[in-house]
Amino acid sequence: MAQEFVNGKIHPGKVVVFMKPTCPYCRRTQELLRQFPFKQGTLEFVDITATGDTEQIQDYLKHLTGARTVPRVFIGKECIGGCTDLEKMHQSGELLMRLKQIGALQ
Repeated sequence: MAQEFVNGKIHPGKVVVFMKPTCPYCRRTQELLRQFPFKQGTLEFVDITATGDTEQIQDYLKHLTGARTVPRVFIGKECIGGCTDLEKMHQSGELLMRLKQIGALQ
């Protein structure tokens, strides 16, 4: 179930963030990404606590990305890491470039 759930969310032209609403790093990630003019449907925040399979999803994310922590940020089909990784990409200008590359911005 967790594998199908996670894999069903990840798409080439989309940014997906697996998160928990109580996590401060997840909230920072949301704030940062909401600054960009995303096309409708190209940015999704997935609350893994709403599924009832939180532990299994985190286990699968560890299998897939090497880390079990949230947020797990996917740009297209690639996991770029978590909040700190996203902030570094933003500061270097790489984030904007990657978002444009996958066609997620207006």
